[in-house]
Amino acid sequence: MKIHEYQAKELFRAYGIPVPIGRPALSIEEAHRAVDEVAKESKKDVLVVKAQIHAGGRGKGGGVKVCKGAPAAHEAVGQVFGMQLVTKQTGPEGQKVRRLLVEEGLDIAREIYLAFVVDRDRRRLAIVASAEGGTEIEELARERPEAIVRESVDPALGLPAFQARNVAFGLGLRKKEALGAARLISSMYRLCTTEDCSLVEVNPLVVTKQGEVVALDGKINFDDNGDFRHPGWEALRDPDEEDPTEREAKAAGLSYVSLKGNIGCLVNGAGLAMSTMDIIKHCGGEPANFLDVGGGATGKAVTTAMSIILRDPDVKGIFVNIFGGIMKCDVIAEGVMAATRELGLKVPLVVRLQGTNVEKGRSMLAQSGLQIAPADSMLDGARKIVELVHRKGN
Repeated sequence: MKIHEYQAKELFRAYGIPVPIGRPALSIEEAHRAVDEVAKESKKDVLVVKAQIHAGGRGKGGGVKVCKGAPAAHEAVGQVFGMQLVTKQTGPEGQKVRRLLVEEGLDIAREIYLAFVVDRDRRRLAIVASAEGGTEIEELARERPEAIVRESVDPALGLPAFQARNVAFGLGLRKKEALGAARLISSMYRLCTTEDCSLVEVNPLVVTKQGEVVALDGKINFDDNGDFRHPGWEALRDPDEEDPTEREAKAAGLSYVSLKGNIGCLVNGAGLAMSTMDIIKHCGGEPANFLDVGGGATGKAVTTAMSIILRDPDVKGIFVNIFGGIMKCDVIAEGVMAATRELGLKVPLVVRLQGTNVEKGRSMLAQSGLQIAPADSMLDGARKIVELVHRKGN
């Protein structure tokens, strides 16, 4: 789950992480009021108007305006609020700006990159930092990996003060700045673990000309697996920034992510779903989604899953790939047949079943009289659905 920059900074304040004076705005009227309030409170000549969308690269897309004085900031509000902001992460369609953050400008001496991320190989949090903040960290890591400072945090020990200082001094900060950065790093770790974050990123973290260390930007992703511990997360959601189909799937207990292809995938198990997408690509097709119905899905869940897949107008065929462990193949077959009848399926459907009651499930599909193509294996199923979709000229 993603949240906006202004929401991340509210959490930063709660954990003692310094941030600029700022005000969020959910309407253009609120944005104009925010300009006046920030100008009055900060007493700064420079104000910054920042678009709030769930994507990076906002500055390059024209979504961040640095303004000299309140009149220029008011003008920038009119330019940014309501714009269709296109960045590398939004795709060519962009995202409409419905929220703004107005902040004071700072006298910046240095920009730093700092983040806590989940290191899945080592199964622990890692600190990733660079003295070259404000840049795209992925490009920097690829082109100049020596510019990245890394520290791995032992979950049994937590973050000792010396590790936070190692990062701070590794960035080339002077003593006063380094101690301020080390305190900030410790606060970020506390936020990350307490709030179940999968990412806490500050890019840039700035050192001002007065020697203060301040989070000029803020990005937080929550780990959805921890949502039962955080009822307050729901209030932080922005429905305008989320795929409504993905939200409906989540409410139904399904894991669904929309993709750009034309072959819908209905699979049980995240690993099998990933393998299914890979083998479709291997056979020359393009998966339209990731969809995991879970290990104990019912026939009703299969119907819901197929209806969600078919809402994508680009879907020209569906591959059902089920391994029946907890889930029985005959129950899945019954669900597939019910969904095919109920939804009036008009695109090719290939079903591969394996596992508990597989012969019964296959027999039910064969005797159904429905246009369902059976598959003996995952590779056979992928080849068949790709061929059927291509044959129809899709």
